[in-house]
Amino acid sequence: MRIRVLSGFWLLPLILCGSLDVKAAPEFTIELQNHLFSPNEVEIPANTKVKLRIINKDAMPEEFESYELNREKIVAGGASITVFIGPLPPGEYPFFGEFNPRTAQGRVIVR
Repeated sequence: MRIRVLSGFWLLPLILCGSLDVKAAPEFTIELQNHLFSPNEVEIPANTKVKLRIINKDAMPEEFESYELNREKIVAGGASITVFIGPLPPGEYPFFGEFNPRTAQGRVIVR
């Protein structure tokens, strides 16, 4: 019985200090179809970590890329990826599709 009490005892400091944060990051979805991002502008809250879900409805792969967000990730055709960004200060952060940079463009607007 003593072993069971002690085995969960290590969780107490984490719970008391609030280190077990169970809040999920706000999620935003961007779809890619016909080499276009939709929506091509996503507004997110400032100073908050968020989850971007990129869904590629095209048959061909695309690379979600942003120098300002420091992200670069391939999205296979017919698949989706998750990209975490932030927390970010207010501003505009462009992104594009590396394989179709003329058409696949968008931006994250942080307010």
